[in-house]
Amino acid sequence: MMGHITVKVKKWGNSLGIIIPKRIVEKLGLSEEDIADIDIEKKERISGFGLCKGAPPYKEEKEIHEEWL
Repeated sequence: MMGHITVKVKKWGNSLGIIIPKRIVEKLGLSEEDIADIDIEKKERISGFGLCKGAPPYKEEKEIHEEWL
């Protein structure tokens, strides 16, 4: 079974880590000590400073994927 998520990499001691959201853990039936294959693709950050003058403030929307339901 497979799931797709976009996550933020965070510092954990001298390492970096990611958190798998609960909804994905439940969907995939993951538990501690399971083995998982993970493909990592770095997303480019784009600076939009000054591009949208007068636009309303950014509001993050939760994207729902049918396969997560």
